Amino acid sequence: MLLTTIPIEKIIKEMNLEIITCSESETMDISTSDVNRPGLQFAGFFDYFASERIQVLGKVEMTYLQSMDPSFRQQQLERFFDYEFPCLIVSRNMDIPDYLLELAKKNKRCLFRSALSTSTLIEKLINYLGSALAPKITRHGVLVDVYGAGVFLMGESGIGKSETALELVKRGHRLVADDAVEIKKVADSRLIGESPELIRHFMEIRGIGIIDIKSMYGVGAVINNKPLDIVIYLEFWDNSKEYDRLGLTEEYTEILGVRLPKIVIPVRPGRNLAIIVEVAARNWRLKHLGYNAAQELDNRLNALIEKNREQ
Repeated sequence: MLLTTIPIEKIIKEMNLEIITCSESETMDISTSDVNRPGLQFAGFFDYFASERIQVLGKVEMTYLQSMDPSFRQQQLERFFDYEFPCLIVSRNMDIPDYLLELAKKNKRCLFRSALSTSTLIEKLINYLGSALAPKITRHGVLVDVYGAGVFLMGESGIGKSETALELVKRGHRLVADDAVEIKKVADSRLIGESPELIRHFMEIRGIGIIDIKSMYGVGAVINNKPLDIVIYLEFWDNSKEYDRLGLTEEYTEILGVRLPKIVIPVRPGRNLAIIVEVAARNWRLKHLGYNAAQELDNRLNALIEKNREQ
């Protein structure tokens, strides 16, 4: 089971929660992005109780609690609070009954309140936890948004990744991250990349130093995160190596178990890497829409050969 420690202050800030009572712990252990509405538990059914989830009380649960016989209610709530769930959140800014507050304090459970409706609160919680609990890795490279495609530039240090990204920014594209890219697996085939907060929107250019892309080129030149669509690997030109000139064979690379198209671009003086990256992004979009230029040329050549044979 995946277990991630999330700072309590962070979840309070992200979800805009009001603290009713909370233990002295500064973090909470979360193992799933799902949440639970404990109506069945209040009725006495504790089989398959998902106590590892955040518990949410909506209007239905609160109304049911108020309608219960006080002695039976106390008995079921004591059983409920015996489980070590991460926290309890009451939606719709509803009043917190004394019996609920007392048990939360007694068992040292965090009790929060939200102004959101129950369904909206649950949706935001699932989206936030899904991102916070996603498998992640940090890779060296540069992530750029080029024509809507997330292009991850990789290669040896000093190959020109940052300079290529800077030229792309000048041409109207957007920087996501330079040097270090934090990559999260948010779905079976979907990766999201972003910059570590400390160096967000900054770029290192050798000979000049650190520059602030947001301040220099404006807010339209940066974006906080972007799905990864293509990996472009820059390498120094090797005369002894045969590079693909047609594009009929496709290479892939795996990051966190997700296969991404990989393009190897040899670097030597005189090559405009920014334009090549733009072309690669446009070509990827065409392939994504079902058109492959290399395959189309191959089909035409085969048709021409077949025609000549018939003649």
